[in-house]
Amino acid sequence: MNLITKTLSRAAHTASLLLPVLAGRWSPRGFYPTALVDEATLTTVLEAARWAPSASNMQPARFIVARRGSDSFAKIHETLMGFNKAGADAASVLIVNVATLPIDVTRENPWARYDLGQAVAHLTIQAQHEGLHTHQLGGFDGTALGVLGDVSLLSPELLERESAPRTRKPLVELLLVNDWSTTSQRPAARARPDTVTPQPRQVKT
Repeated sequence: MNLITKTLSRAAHTASLLLPVLAGRWSPRGFYPTALVDEATLTTVLEAARWAPSASNMQPARFIVARRGSDSFAKIHETLMGFNKAGADAASVLIVNVATLPIDVTRENPWARYDLGQAVAHLTIQAQHEGLHTHQLGGFDGTALGVLGDVSLLSPELLERESAPRTRKPLVELLLVNDWSTTSQRPAARARPDTVTPQPRQVKT
């Protein structure tokens, strides 16, 4: 069954032209509650994580993958709190992101957490490329994965958060040392609409 949903367009206001999949990535709080992620697409998303950079190829990233409706999904969801819990209940998949720290009985991999972060980032961008969305679950090291939901289904509190302007610190504030350009050489921000307009979307359920 194909349904039309009203979704938010949230492309980033970038100072330089980025790949559309990067500029278009954002973290929704509302997923379509009956949408499914097919096995091939979910495998592709996880494959992207598998091929993320890894120090000495130790590959410390591990994942617990739970589909909506499973016992594992319910157990993961039960540990969430606040807006994370409210928004993740409609996700198609909840993923717990785990870093294996030991190298052997005497040594720990000092880059394990960094590499796990890279793996999750790769997973996130591949999901965006596949037409899905992710929301990282702070305080839990988890990822909600699913199809962007109808904004009319959100609570007023979630809708307010969902439609708030997206902001980032200026790039110059992130650079502790900047030897690559002068202020005059930095590209100006591209003009984009300041408003977020609901867009219809077809969802297969």
